[in-house]
Parts: sequence; C-alpha cells; structure tokens
Amino acid sequence: MPEASLQALVHACLNDVAAAHPLSAHQWQVCYHIAQCRTAALGGFALDCDTCGARSFLYHACRDRHCPRCQRHASEAWCERQRAALLPVTYHHLVFTLPDTLNGWVEVQPKELYDLLFETVWATLAAFGADAKRLNGQLGMTAMLHTWGQTLVRHVHLHCLVPGGALTEDGTWHPAKRNALFPVRALSRHVRGGFVSRLRTAFEAGRLPRISDRNEVDRVLQALMGKEWVVYSKPCLARAETVVDYLGRYTHRTAVSDARLLDFDGDSVALSYQDDADGNQRKVMTLSGEELLRRFLLHVLPKGFMRVRHFGFLANRCRAKCLLLIRSALAVLPSAPARAKTEPAAYAGHPCPMCGKGHLRVSAHRRRSSPRGWRDSESPIRGWWRCWCLLRRRTLACLPQGQRWTWPWGAGLG
Repeated sequence: MPEASLQALVHACLNDVAAAHPLSAHQWQVCYHIAQCRTAALGGFALDCDTCGARSFLYHACRDRHCPRCQRHASEAWCERQRAALLPVTYHHLVFTLPDTLNGWVEVQPKELYDLLFETVWATLAAFGADAKRLNGQLGMTAMLHTWGQTLVRHVHLHCLVPGGALTEDGTWHPAKRNALFPVRALSRHVRGGFVSRLRTAFEAGRLPRISDRNEVDRVLQALMGKEWVVYSKPCLARAETVVDYLGRYTHRTAVSDARLLDFDGDSVALSYQDDADGNQRKVMTLSGEELLRRFLLHVLPKGFMRVRHFGFLANRCRAKCLLLIRSALAVLPSAPARAKTEPAAYAGHPCPMCGKGHLRVSAHRRRSSPRGWRDSESPIRGWWRCWCLLRRRTLACLPQGQRWTWPWGAGLG
C-alpha cells in the first residue's frame, strides 16, 4: 500500500490530473520538486555507524514553499522574528474573505487579484486608522494570503495581525479605545467598494488580459456589490504569539500537511479536516487521489509572489525606527531576543538506529542523479518541459531587439 503523503499522490496521480486538467509550467515544476524531495534524485550523504558499520542515507530537501516536508526551520525563524517585534499592546486578528463569485477570475488572473486584495485591505485599514475620529495616526499590519479552506477548495482570504493603536506624526502612540479595532460592517462595505473599484480600473487599463468580455465584467461586479463581504475581527487579549504561531505554520508551505492524509490505497485518500460549521469537529472525508491533487494544485502561488507582506510602521524599511519610537512612547524597554546566541556544542552525530550505541558519521557525498532536472526519460514532465524551453528560445530569437512578446492569454515570455 502506498504511503499516505503528498509525494505519493504526485507519483501515483499526476499523469491522470494532467490529462484532465492542463497544468501551467509552474505547477509542473512544483510537482517535480515534491516528487523528488528527500530522494536520491537530489543527492545527499552516506552515513556509517562508527560502532556496527551500518550504512544509511540522508537525502537533500527540495526547499519548495509548497512542499509539506520542507522549510520547518525557516518557518520557526520567521515566527521568532515576529515575536521579537511584538509590542506590549492588544493585537487584533482580522480576516478579509473574497466572495466565491471571483473564483473563476482567480483561476485565470491570480497574481492581479491577490495584489488587489492586499492593496484594498491596507488602503481600508490605513484610511480608518488615519481618521481623526478614530486613531488619527498610522497603523501597522502584517498580512498573509491563504487561498484554501479545510477541504482544500478555493477560499481566498487575507489574515491580518494589527497592533491596537496608531503612531502619529509627532511620535506619540494613540491606543485603540475599545476591544473592537473598527466596526466590522463598515470595514466590509469599504473593502467591497474599494476592491470592485480597483478591479474595474484594472480591467479598463488592460491589466486583466484573460478577462475580455465587458458584459461579464459588468455582471460580476454588479453581483459583488450586491453581496455582504465577510470580515472577521477578534482582539488577542491574552497572547498575540498564538496568532503568530498560527500564521507561521503556512509562511513557507501551502494548504495541506502529510499528517492530514490518513490513508492512501493507490486510488482514494482519507483527508482529515476541521468542520467549522459543526463546532470545529474533526472529521474525515474520502476523495480520489486525482481530486485531492487537483485541489492542492489550485493553491500553487504565482512564481515569485510575496505571500506575507508588512505595511505601515511594520514595513521593512521603517520597522526598526518605528518600533523604537512606539516603545519609547509606551515607556517600555525593547524586547530581549528570544534566544541568546551561544557557541554551538560539538555535534556527535545522529545515534545509530540499528545498534543504538554508535553514532552516524558522514562517509561519502552522493551526487544528485538528475543534476539538470528533467533526466528521467519516462517522465511526462521532462518532455513537456523540453518542448516549452525550445518554443521559448525560438520565439524570443525571432523578436526585434528589446520587444517583449505576450501569449494571447497574457503570460509573457521575456
């Protein structure tokens, strides 16, 4: 019986998914990385026990941000940096959700719609924070994009962690006057109007090339204005670290972990999920392997897309200076680093799993079996990728100097 893991699903079901649903070059690349992660294809080390002589191998990771087996240390480091920057104030956890009416557009123009969501949410919160009747200052916000629900269907929403107060131009701190940072209904209306307006502007400016039917655009935007947009807001009265840890689980991975895949028999897979509509009960649903992999691939982010962004006085360019001003205004000392830097102890090696007495020592380096990627002659990924690269080179060679050619569906080659 195959192992219940995303890697096993890729090996068993990728061909069937690709035959029924055309995949982008980036989705193929992500699947390739997951399929090769921690296998001999990426190379690694040969480890020998210094007591019994038993040999084992430790293979390299793919380090893809969509892989459930990678980037644990990077995620922990991100959480540690965010905890060190926390202020001694009440934090607010806000979630802004896109209506499912836009799921079709997200399918064809993901980067543009995700960027508009970040832009609109920050513009809304910044406007509310700068209002003289509210906080009369600049807010700070850390926002993270999630595109999935518990059952891996498309559910685009933005998690925001906002300190409860604003920094004024003269360096003073205006704390939030009540537990609710801003009225949820007012936030919902403002985000709805701002997003629809920006979406129409983007369409008129030609920034949505794969959406061309003006009648459809008018119909969808009118439907969006008639919906109540879901906005969630809750103060973190006890520990803001809990929200940081929750967000940190998905800074360097996507959608599903191997621990939620309970069983895979080669055809169907059992997925554990939390049913929010039934008191957050843990339940198990059974899906075909192809369907679960198809759902996972819905959440592959555009290449180079920044999923986590910081705004206001938490923006990277001014965070250190602004945090010092706020702590000075609050009359508190800067937070101490979470861990004191100490000299690492001498590493004795992993204990041997065979004899339990000796330690494993690196005896040889094993080179990757496919140094240039698509080496397996039987892999459909290799043939598709070679055709793509050949087409790209020949097309670019025919272009005039400095001209960028664009596919009819909007993906540039230059």
